[in-house]
Amino acid sequence: MSPKRDYYEVLGVNRNAPESDLKTTYRKLALKYHPDRNPGDKEAEEKFKEAAEAYEVLRDPKKRQIYDQYGHQGLEGSGFSGFGGFEDIFSSFSDIFEDFFGFGTGRRSRSSAQRGADLRYDLTLSFMEAAFGTETEINIEKREVCPSCKGTACEPGTAPETCGSCHGSGQVTRSQGFFTVRTTCPTCRGRGQMISHPCSKCRGAAQVLKDKKVSVKIPAGVDNGSRLRLTGEGEAGAYGGPTGDLYVFIQVEPHDFFSRDGSEILCQVEISFVQAALGDKISVPTLNGKKTLEIPKGAQPGDVFRFRGEGIPSLRNRSRGDQIIQVLIKTPTSLTRKQEAILKEFAKLESNKISNKLKDILKGRSESAAG
Repeated sequence: MSPKRDYYEVLGVNRNAPESDLKTTYRKLALKYHPDRNPGDKEAEEKFKEAAEAYEVLRDPKKRQIYDQYGHQGLEGSGFSGFGGFEDIFSSFSDIFEDFFGFGTGRRSRSSAQRGADLRYDLTLSFMEAAFGTETEINIEKREVCPSCKGTACEPGTAPETCGSCHGSGQVTRSQGFFTVRTTCPTCRGRGQMISHPCSKCRGAAQVLKDKKVSVKIPAGVDNGSRLRLTGEGEAGAYGGPTGDLYVFIQVEPHDFFSRDGSEILCQVEISFVQAALGDKISVPTLNGKKTLEIPKGAQPGDVFRFRGEGIPSLRNRSRGDQIIQVLIKTPTSLTRKQEAILKEFAKLESNKISNKLKDILKGRSESAAG
């Protein structure tokens, strides 16, 4: 077990610090390391307990005198053993935690603290914005802590009053035969306090609706259904609870020329049957401008070509997919007489070519049979 730190060092004050300075520094430490603000953080919990123990000793003149003369061992000899747990801390310093959460005891504020609601925003992007990323500003309506009462729900200048039904415990006891049943107080709903003078700005809700502009940075490569999380941009928590998050759901508009399959860009280009037969060099649009594609002689309908690294950036790494180009061969529909004549001549040559090939095949079979 590690030795205890010096209490003055824990609070960050000198040995002659007055009680007012001790209280001010402890407030800051208690707020910083409060369990509700650091859920699951064991180190923060220990520092929270450590600060509470230091303040408990130094704010008491008798304990402080013993500590100044004999240190930690002197306190142990006098019977001081620190706090048993969070409940003891919240109970001892209720006046301090009332400043944070608007309750008379930290125990009730801790149990009543509620995380703010998460929000959803649907954002539509163009195909190119999704491919390259962008930064945009969105408007959201959210609940924030009331600036007038600062989340206490009380009219400024007033304070909550102890509930008369449960006397501040948050629970009421009822006897049923031989049994005693403790239930949540129906008057204050377990909070232990009542607000007689609710804030006129928020009408006692402790929160107000506000419009807020939020900047959203869209990474390159997002797709339909991609979800971005903006921590702390949701609605404010209640009674000191943490703020919720904002989730931005992405929808991507279709493109006139490109489509997408993961990180690959797909497109189709038309070429004439002459280009397919003789080969050609054509200009093809890409995400980064036009690029030359070489069509080989004898290209067939549906042939696929690829531009390496011209696709969509990956969200996981810096690599990019490919652009895949499918060739469509367009049949002409309006021919001139000269073009028709040329094609008929071409067809005749093709017919003779096929006929001669058939003759060669049949002749080969005949010679094979005769032999």
